[in-house]
Amino acid sequence: MPPENLKTWSGTGQLFLRREISFGPFMSIKSLKTKNQYIKHMKTLKSTLLTLSVILLITGCKQQESNTTTTSNVESADLSVEKAQVTSVMKAYKDAIQNLTTNGTSHLFAEDSQVYESGGVEGSFAHYVEHHLGPELGEFESFTFSDYNIEVQVDTPYAFTTETYIYTIVLNPNEKGETRTISKKGVATSILKKMDGTWKIIKTHSSSRNNK
Repeated sequence: MPPENLKTWSGTGQLFLRREISFGPFMSIKSLKTKNQYIKHMKTLKSTLLTLSVILLITGCKQQESNTTTTSNVESADLSVEKAQVTSVMKAYKDAIQNLTTNGTSHLFAEDSQVYESGGVEGSFAHYVEHHLGPELGEFESFTFSDYNIEVQVDTPYAFTTETYIYTIVLNPNEKGETRTISKKGVATSILKKMDGTWKIIKTHSSSRNNK
């Protein structure tokens, strides 16, 4: 004869122990009397656990979304700063040319930079200044840019720029005191690299055509 604290369920061959079963913070089931009560409590427990799992999943997703948004905002802010710095480099070069000088422009270029102009290979910026740009600026009475626009794309440590503009050159007077004005539409593409925390031009190419 089985002990008083055990009961055999006919048709199943299973034994159920009449004892206190604790489910932690959820509930306490004492001396279960029927199989249906046990099943009902287990279903309730499973439902509670499922609800808590869903809540935790939703909370985790919201936290991850918040972290992603914060990271994205920081990256966008950093990108804006980099673009502004690149634009500043290109503006400094443009302003120097408008002032008919190359003074203070060498630090804008990498030492091994390459300059290309209208299909010609000019060599490094230092060579370009000495043999082309420097002597050329000496022939100008004025050099001005108009309708200037710049597009900047940053993919650190590199940046890529496209500049479009119209430039107008007034040549120095000749022996007769006559001057000539040249107006052209131009485009320039440049590659910059961030070196030791500073953006420098490593390659630049410009070309132009008559401004109709």
